[in-house]
Amino acid sequence: MSMLDTTVDPHILGAHSLTRRERVVLAELTEDVTLEDIATRLFVTRNTVKSQVRSVYRKIGVSTRAEAVAWAEAHGIR
Repeated sequence: MSMLDTTVDPHILGAHSLTRRERVVLAELTEDVTLEDIATRLFVTRNTVKSQVRSVYRKIGVSTRAEAVAWAEAHGIR
């Protein structure tokens, strides 16, 4: 990657690019719960969880929950 190249492979950044809360949300996604359940557990709204999930997906380079769960398991997030 050159100094002019501003693209970053999300798989290179890995879990280090996630905030603490995003790691918590990602860990919650590995369980068989709804976004509403996660929101209740974390004392936030469902929309907050949806925003955090979108951010996680973008940062780790996935587009589905199944892919995110597989990524989390491969990177020791549970």
